[in-house]
Amino acid sequence: MSDDWDVKICCMGAGYVGGPTMAVIAKNCPKVRVCVVDLSQKQIDAWNSDNLPIYEPGLPEVVQECRGRNLFFSTDIDAEINKADIVFISVNTPTKTQGIGAGRAANIKNCELCARKIAEVSTSDKIVVEKSTVPVRTAEAVSRVLKVNEKGLKFQVLSNPEFLAEGTAIDDLMKPDRVLIGGQQNPEGIAAAEKLASVYANWVDPENILTTNLWSSELSKLVANAFLAQRVSSINSISALCEATGADVSEISRAVGKDDRIGSRFLQASVGFGGSCFQKDILNLVYLCETYGLDECAAYWNQVILMNNYQKKRFSEKMVGKMFNTATGKKVAILGYAFKKDTGDVRETPSMFVVRDLLQEGAKIHVFDPQVKREDMWIEMDYTCGVNASNTPGLEEGVTTCTDPYEACAGAHAMAVLTEWDEFKSYDYEKIYASMSKPAFIFDGRNILDHDALRKIGFEVHAIGHPDPNEFDDL
Repeated sequence: MSDDWDVKICCMGAGYVGGPTMAVIAKNCPKVRVCVVDLSQKQIDAWNSDNLPIYEPGLPEVVQECRGRNLFFSTDIDAEINKADIVFISVNTPTKTQGIGAGRAANIKNCELCARKIAEVSTSDKIVVEKSTVPVRTAEAVSRVLKVNEKGLKFQVLSNPEFLAEGTAIDDLMKPDRVLIGGQQNPEGIAAAEKLASVYANWVDPENILTTNLWSSELSKLVANAFLAQRVSSINSISALCEATGADVSEISRAVGKDDRIGSRFLQASVGFGGSCFQKDILNLVYLCETYGLDECAAYWNQVILMNNYQKKRFSEKMVGKMFNTATGKKVAILGYAFKKDTGDVRETPSMFVVRDLLQEGAKIHVFDPQVKREDMWIEMDYTCGVNASNTPGLEEGVTTCTDPYEACAGAHAMAVLTEWDEFKSYDYEKIYASMSKPAFIFDGRNILDHDALRKIGFEVHAIGHPDPNEFDDL
C-alpha cells in the first residue's frame, strides 16, 4: 500500500499546530500519507483516542474521518522520518528563560534537535519544512546541521509558517488567506517549494500560495503577529483614555473601523491579548532588532508588550479599587480562563495575571471555564508567573475551579468576564444577581454583556473602555 502514496509526510510535533495542520492535509489529500510523531506516548495515545489532547471546533470530525486511512499518530519517530519524502518540524520554540537574550530571544533548541534526528536516521534525500515560528535565518542553522550528514544525502529546507488562529484553526486551514512557502532561490530550492505547493494545491487556490525567499518567509510570520498585537494594544490604550474622558471605546472602534484603510478587525478592546504567539513573536522581533543594532525599532515594538502588561494590571487594579479598595476575604468569580473563546489553551492568558493579582490581594477565587483543566491552569501559572503551591502558601485553597457558572457566582462580591465565550451572554443574570453579595459588581473584560440590562437588574457594571455612569452626568 505504501507504494501507492503520491507523497509521504512526517510531522515532528503533535501539538496545537502539527495535529490540526496534518489532519487537514490528510483530509484534502487522500493520496498523501501523513504521520504525526512525538516523543510523548501520552500525547500520541490521546490523538489515537476519542479524547483529543486539544480542543478545537471541527477537529474531531476531521481526525475521525482520516485516522487509520491516511492519517497516523506514532512515537516511532525514526521509522516515520525515514519513510517520509517531506518532514515538517512543528515543535515548541519558547522564549529563552536564561542566557543570552533571556526574556526575548526564541529558544530554537527543539528545531536543532529535530534537524539532528532527521540527519541521523534518514537514508534518502528529503524536503525539511519549518512549520514552527522561528527567528529569521533559523533555516540556515537547520541546513548546516543537515548538510554535514555523513551519508551524502541532500536536504532542501523550506519555511512554511502557520497563520491559523486557535478557535478557528480548521476553517483557517481549510480556507487560508494565503499559504506562504519560502525556499532557496536556486533550482533545487525552487523545485522543493513547488513540490510542497503541489500538496496545498489539492484544496488551496494557487493564487493564494505565495513563494518567497527563506528569510522573507521566516520574518513574515513574526511581522504578521506583531501587526495584529499592535492593533490590540492600540485600541486598549484608547480604552483607558475613554474611561477617563467619558468616550465609549466601542463607538470609537466602530467609527475608526469604517475607514477601509484601517478596517474593523482586531479593534475590540479587552483585558489584553494572550496565547502562545503574540507576546513570544514580538519579543523575538524585539531581540532581532536589538541584535542588528536597531534600538529604536526594538523600543517601538516592545511598547506593544508594555501596553498589554499595563492593560492587564489596570484591570486588576480597577477591580480592587471599585470594591472599596480591598479584595481581602472576598469571593470573586472568574468567568473564562482560556486566552480566547473556543479553545482550552491557557498560555499567556490574561485571566492568569488577574487571578494572580487578586490572590495577592487576599481574594477567594472561583473559576469557571467550559474547556480549561485545573492542571493546565497550575502548569501555566508556574511556568509564566512563577507561582506554585511550594512558594505560595494557600494557593490550592485560594482558587476553586467550578463546573457550573452559577455555583461560581453564588455568594460572590464580584464577577469578572475574562474570556469571550458565547454562552456567557445567555446566562440568567437575575438569578446570578440574587445569589451574589451586595453591591454586586460585574467587571466585563471582553465587552460582551448587555451593560444597561445588567444595571437595571441591580449590578454595578464596569467595562473596558466604557465610562462609569456614576462618574459622568453628561453621557
